[in-house]
Amino acid sequence: MGERLVDLARRRKVLLAVNQNGRWAPHFMYLRQAAHAGLLGALSSADFLVSWDHNWTAGTPFDRIRHLILYDFAIHWFDIALTFFGKEQPEKVSASMRVARGQRSRPALLAHALVDFRHAQATFSFNGNTLLDTHDQTRLVGDRGVAFSQGPSLQKQQVSLATSDGTVRPRLKGAWFPDGFAGAMGELLCAIEEGREPSHSAKDNLRSLAVCFAAIASAEEGMPRIPGQVRSIEGAGKMTPRR
Repeated sequence: MGERLVDLARRRKVLLAVNQNGRWAPHFMYLRQAAHAGLLGALSSADFLVSWDHNWTAGTPFDRIRHLILYDFAIHWFDIALTFFGKEQPEKVSASMRVARGQRSRPALLAHALVDFRHAQATFSFNGNTLLDTHDQTRLVGDRGVAFSQGPSLQKQQVSLATSDGTVRPRLKGAWFPDGFAGAMGELLCAIEEGREPSHSAKDNLRSLAVCFAAIASAEEGMPRIPGQVRSIEGAGKMTPRR
């Protein structure tokens, strides 16, 4: 479906973008710009840890999505990780999910994933059943520097950048909500005005979907999957039965 939409947009000569608003969250943008500016050197790892309370989904339509974390939530983190690594292609994805004791939502709120690149890895750890002391952190490690962001939530983050010149801790303005959404819309409007493809084009997002689909299939099958080989999530992304 995604490829068909990309082809349809091309034939109709319209710009099609995906609301990957996390790319414009201030802390993620800072880390990405640091990586792309070469301040970190060659990246060897990107590690994400998200520990929050996702039980608000209990009793909502989200409660029926089998892979609520890997599908509906983690897609943003998969996308952000790929932007950190630029043109490097993901080669293999492993993932798992579990239902936490005491969680109120029906889908599993525990999930983790590992994405292998040729000379690097990205790890993702999600605990959506964290009732106290929530935490969100991202760490990029390269052969020339380390960029780190952490805070009690994705809305409140403090970043740092460590290189051979020392460590800086800039004060960023804004937050993912609403600035990430403004950034995504602003990029599309600029692309329209400038007659170019937006950086979050639907075609670009196919890579993120490929990683997401591979993660879901891996969690279902208990084995690594190659991005691009899982063409749909029918069955793997099915709704949970009522219980």
